[in-house]
Order: sequence, then C-alpha cells, then structure tokens
Amino acid sequence: MLIRKIDSYLCDFYKSTNKALLVTGARQTGKSFSIRQFGKRNFRRFVEINFIEQPDAVSAFRNAKSSQDILVRLSLLTDVPLEKGQTLVFFDEVQECPEIVTAIKFLVDEGSFRYVLSGSLLGVELNDLRSEPVGYMDVKEMFPLDLEEFFMALGVSKQVVDGLREAYDKREAVDEFVHNKMMDLFRLYLIVGGMPAAVQKYVDTHNLQDVMAEQQAIVRLYKRDIAKYDRSNKLYIQEIFDLIPSELNAKNKRFILKNLNENNKFSRYENSFLWLKDAGVALPTYNVEEPVVPLKLSRSRSLFKLFQNDVGLLASQYAEGIQLRILSDEKSINFGAVFENAVAQELCAHGFELYYFNSKKQGELDFVVEQNGHVVPIEVKSGKDYQRHNALSNVMTNADYNIPQAFVFCHSNVRVEGNICYLPIYMVTFLCKESIGQLVYSVDLSGIV
Repeated sequence: MLIRKIDSYLCDFYKSTNKALLVTGARQTGKSFSIRQFGKRNFRRFVEINFIEQPDAVSAFRNAKSSQDILVRLSLLTDVPLEKGQTLVFFDEVQECPEIVTAIKFLVDEGSFRYVLSGSLLGVELNDLRSEPVGYMDVKEMFPLDLEEFFMALGVSKQVVDGLREAYDKREAVDEFVHNKMMDLFRLYLIVGGMPAAVQKYVDTHNLQDVMAEQQAIVRLYKRDIAKYDRSNKLYIQEIFDLIPSELNAKNKRFILKNLNENNKFSRYENSFLWLKDAGVALPTYNVEEPVVPLKLSRSRSLFKLFQNDVGLLASQYAEGIQLRILSDEKSINFGAVFENAVAQELCAHGFELYYFNSKKQGELDFVVEQNGHVVPIEVKSGKDYQRHNALSNVMTNADYNIPQAFVFCHSNVRVEGNICYLPIYMVTFLCKESIGQLVYSVDLSGIV
C-alpha cells in the first residue's frame, strides 16, 4: 500500500479542528483511497456517500431543509450506525450535489459527526458555488505522488531519505553510490510518474508496458471528461491538451497560439486553458516581466508554458521507445521537456506558484518562485553542460534584482559556486515553501486609551 503525505495531514487536521475538509485535485490522484483508509483507521464508524454511485442521495439531500433533515436522510442511506463523536462522514463526487457543500456549515455547527468531502473536477464544478462555508471548511489540494513519496513506495528507506535531506540542508555532496542510485530512480520516475495506479502497477509487476496501459487509460479518462463537462469548448480544450507534449518539446517550450489557429485571438481560447488548469490536468507557468517580488504583479496573462499534471502521463504520450531511452540515459536525446515537467509538478505539489522569466537582453529562466520573501531562480539541466546558464548569470549579477540564491537542478552532485547551488535533480523534492508561523502584532495604544 502506498504511503502518502496526506495521511499525516488528515490525522493532524482532525485532531486540531472541528471543521470539515474538502479534498480537491485531478482525477486518479488517490483522493478517495486516502480518505477511505484514514476514516477506517481513525474512526469507529466510517460512512461513505458517493453521489454518482448513489444518485438517490442527490435528490435526498437537495430537498433537505435543515441539518436535522439531512442527518435523518443520511441515516436512511447507510447501514452503518451513526455514533455521535465517533463517525466520519465522507461525501464523495460532491460535484454532483453542490448543495451538500453549502450545507456543511450547518452540519459542522450541529456537531454530531465529522465530515470530509471530495470529488472529480471540483475546480471546475464548484467555481460558481454561491455560498462557500468559509470558516467551517478548509480545502486541501492533492497531487500525484511527489518524488519523496515515489522513492518510499519503491522501498528507499527513511534513513536514506533523511540523509539526502541533510545533504540538501548542509549543501554537502551525497555518497557517489547513493547519488547514482537516486538518479536511476529519478529517471524511472520520469516514466512511471506519480499517478497512484501507475506506481502501484510498477511496484506489483515492474512491467513498464502494464504501467503505460494504466497511464493511457487515465489520459482517455481525461479526454472523456473534456467531452462530458465542457461541451461548448471541448474541441478547443482537447486540441490544447493534445498539443502539450509537442509544445513542451519545442525549443522555447512556450505555448504558441498559432499552432492552434493563427487567426484566433487568445481570448477565444482562454476559457479552455482555464478549464484544464481548474481540472488539475495542466500546470500553467506564467511569464513575469521582472524577477522581483511579488511575482504575481508582473505576470503575463497570455504568455505561458503549459505542463502536464504528471510527468509519467507526459512520457506515455511521446513516441514509443522514449521510456527505454530515458532509463538508459541516452545522451543523444534532449529530455529537457520531461525534466522540466517533473520539476514543475514537484514545485506545484509543494505549494509554489509557477512562473518563468524571459527577457531579450538577459535570456530565459526555466522557473522563478517565491520563497521566504525572495525570488528564487531555478534552472533545469538534463545534459552535461549544466554550468552554462547565461540567463541565470545575468540575473544573479543584476543589482536591481538583489537575488540571494539560485538553484540549478541537474545530473551533478551537490556543489556550491558563489550564490548558485548545483543540486542533483532528485533534490527538488526538498525545496518547499518556508513556514512563516503565526503573525502576531500588537499596536502600542499607550497615551490614547
């Protein structure tokens, strides 16, 4: 069984608050499975209502007039005894019954049971929710397995992972034997990716053909979602989705609108790009005019790269044979697209907003993110020439930006040169947003009170 980071998050959440939790994320990222396992392990009673498998529940809750009314109807929809203070109620596929999301406020206030919600395409379906229960429900986004979860799933010991984290923190080189093994595992991650079904298939069989079959089934599911949930724009959305692999493989990796239809303006396609983002299927990385905080203020709405939500799905959409070429680390092939997709996926899973910087004078940086109040430039190098980074050097020597540190993720072991840190690419899993703790501020009112 795969161990996910959300497992400990769920335990901490339900110990620290009485609020409900809405778990969002793309299809097939393991939301329902993790919730189900948590509920069965940590509550004496676990009730699951799936609004797709139980369509009668939709009409039952839609017509309910009060929290007591909902609880009466809930008791009629399950054989599990509802025990006060000991029951977790899981509402799944809530996009089919958005009224239950609105009603969570009253159920939490009533206080008899704990609640968790999830579903498919929540970013799309619940965008227009009229009465989100602010203060009564938190939202947690779930992603495919990140690199650390993948390493643990394949049997890498906690001791080894902790040792790698210590090397990252201290900027010390990793034992060369361990480094080479971790690079092998990273290349495997580029093929298998982080979708739980694909990872579990690899763990069970080590058969990459079976893994690809799982991945292609997920891609087909995404395409069915496109056709089902956005009938008016489905042709645009599917065209964009199908173009992601080839656009990432282009020299500058930017999404070029003319590859869709050079006669159409961005505004015509904008909703389709947003649909893919809200569905969790694609990860847009926006261009910023200047690498200064806050990055959001200088981002370009219509200039961006579009990464896939899972690098394994991306690899499965390229020509047959790329998997073996990646595993053998074939030097004649440029794997920049899959390397960058893995980094984009990792950064997103760790809570970073994705941006890149491009300037005619200074060049292009693969990623820029905000950490601890500073801009952090990131370059991703899949080849041997990882020390060639003109754009990064230009930005780091520009006094106007005052950037204290930059990362180059590459094949190399840990090495620091000035304010540029070269790290093996698997160490991107240790790059996380800094916790700022509690913000407590008191105003001195002496003399006016």
